[in-house]
Amino acid sequence: MDASSSSPSTPRWNVERPFLTGRYHQETKSRHGEAKGFSMDSLNTGLEKAIGCYNASVQELIVIDDLLSALVGIEGRYISIKRIRGKESDFTFQIDTSMDLALQELAKRIFPLCESFLLINHFVESRSQFKNGLVNHAFAAALRAFLLDYQAMVAQLEHQFRLGRLSIQGLWFYCQPMMGSMLALSTVIHKASANNFMGSAVLNLLQSQAKAMAGDDAVRSLLEKMTQCASSAYLGILERWIYEGVIDDPYGEFFIAENKSLQKERLTQDYDAKYWGQRYSLKDGIPSFLANAAGTILTTGKYLNVMRECGHNVQVPASEDSKFMSFGSNHHYLECIKAAYEFSSTELLNLIKEKYDLLGKLRSIKHYLLLDQGDFLVHFMDIAKDELAKRPDEISVEKLQSLLDIALRSTAAAADPLHEDLTCCVERSSLLKTLGTLKDLEIRSLADSNDVEEPVSSSGLETFSLSYKVQWPLSIVISRKALTKYQLIFRFLFHCKHVNRQLCGAWQLHQGVRAINMRGTAIPRSSLLCRSMLKFINSLLHYLTFEVLEPNWHVMHNRLQTAKSIDEVIQFHDFFLNKCMRECLLLLPELLKKVERLKSLGLQYASSTQRLISSSIDIPKSEEPSNGSLGLEKSKQGKSRNPSRVLKLPISNSTVTDSILKFEKDFNGELQSLGPILSNSAQAEPHLTHLAQWILGVGNEQ
Repeated sequence: MDASSSSPSTPRWNVERPFLTGRYHQETKSRHGEAKGFSMDSLNTGLEKAIGCYNASVQELIVIDDLLSALVGIEGRYISIKRIRGKESDFTFQIDTSMDLALQELAKRIFPLCESFLLINHFVESRSQFKNGLVNHAFAAALRAFLLDYQAMVAQLEHQFRLGRLSIQGLWFYCQPMMGSMLALSTVIHKASANNFMGSAVLNLLQSQAKAMAGDDAVRSLLEKMTQCASSAYLGILERWIYEGVIDDPYGEFFIAENKSLQKERLTQDYDAKYWGQRYSLKDGIPSFLANAAGTILTTGKYLNVMRECGHNVQVPASEDSKFMSFGSNHHYLECIKAAYEFSSTELLNLIKEKYDLLGKLRSIKHYLLLDQGDFLVHFMDIAKDELAKRPDEISVEKLQSLLDIALRSTAAAADPLHEDLTCCVERSSLLKTLGTLKDLEIRSLADSNDVEEPVSSSGLETFSLSYKVQWPLSIVISRKALTKYQLIFRFLFHCKHVNRQLCGAWQLHQGVRAINMRGTAIPRSSLLCRSMLKFINSLLHYLTFEVLEPNWHVMHNRLQTAKSIDEVIQFHDFFLNKCMRECLLLLPELLKKVERLKSLGLQYASSTQRLISSSIDIPKSEEPSNGSLGLEKSKQGKSRNPSRVLKLPISNSTVTDSILKFEKDFNGELQSLGPILSNSAQAEPHLTHLAQWILGVGNEQ
């Protein structure tokens, strides 16, 4: 935020009336003299003699009088103030050269104190304007109070001078205690003015200068006091943030920025939503005394804001001990920050776990998207098989949704109060292609996997997916990105289930014709191939469910029970999803493509089984099974009516045999090529060891 554009403007009279301050006094006097056609030198001609005309004792009295004026920024008769060209806040003092050399030397030693006063006074007047921010305002107020003490010292010296008790050596002596403090402050002010510091930059400068003056206790104490005074307004901003979650920062000085363009609704819509990470973020220029606690401070306010967005008004209990009065070596302010963080973290975690039932929502997602309870899915696949067999662009999502609702209401899922949040959708690309578009996933060897084979004619069975309605604030944990990962796992599982169902149907057909004399046909060989395919897909499903999803889910569930903050919940949940994605082969494209190829062969074989068996055996048309799931029942009916079924074609039917042999050759070839890849991957991915053993076991049986 640009402080200068949003802050109130300074009244013009504050600049146009020079006599309100001492800074413009001499400048205005010079302008008046030039307007009348004469300078100050001509004005003094004849009225003031050169100081060298007086004896040393008189010169001393005159120079003391001029020095007392110079100490508060006013020119004397023989000491003048000159502004350095090009530098508005830099001044230099000049003295009449005819003065006694000893007096000149003593006067010049006091000039740095006079210049420091002018610099500090100018800083106070300029930094008190609105646009310079609350820290500069507080710092200027502390300097103004310090200058009052300085001016009181000058007044006391002048009183001693009027009483005739002050020599120039005495003046130099009495100025010594103030000299170090004024020079240290002028150094700070010079750096702050040169770099136009605001906010935390001023605090860091003051603190670094205080550390640099560790050898001078008086100056160090003064700078530490200035730091505390300047930080009072900053600590007020900090206090509202960690106790109320409000950024009360009119001049953009606080180290936490709010990006109001990021809305919480994007969490459920955008895969790359940055609300949680960037709605509130740390800026550059964190005060050094808060650097180690900056992350905790940011998180505390974020938690309070989430609760306020939920309509749950909560405020950290405040007490006298929790006030940010100052900071110092006792680190009391750090204890207050820690207490506020623990309170806000506990409150938000209880709100999400208890009121919004996060764990219940995650269990419901597990039931449906991770197929933990598959009875509804079996029913859905039965009643939606015709719709899912269509091309993706021909599928009616509304019809699928109604069929899904029927399946949910007619199975055990009806007892789940959250089943109404389940929706269905049809993606436009294959699983492999979708994985390739998600650039944030750490997909191994993705650069070498651009040759993704798209299915020639993909159906809804390859692109169907479930989704879930998630509301705020659960969308912080179950965001669009997390749901997308759930959907990718679901699509892989769903297609594996579909392949399993089709192969089971083919196996039932083979079992239905076992009583028939099949000598001289390819049916026995086909039966062995079907068994191998079934063992492969069952081994894969067993690995995905019992070796990957269930163990990882229980680990995550136990971690969520002991989580102490919502950030830990997000971390554990994301870790669970990423681990499941990797162990489910979704981040290993080389393996995934081999598995997809084997599944494709299984589907092709299952769809060809009916034709192959029909061409080898005499099966009446009225008894032909319409799909794999009904094949066993109809085969049994046919067997009971005609147990002595005869062969339709002789052993010389090479077409059927060639088809079976081709499927067998392709399947065995893919399985054998998968074995070494899986074994090598298991060395880097130990979780693949069991899957490798099962797959190699299937291959060895061939």
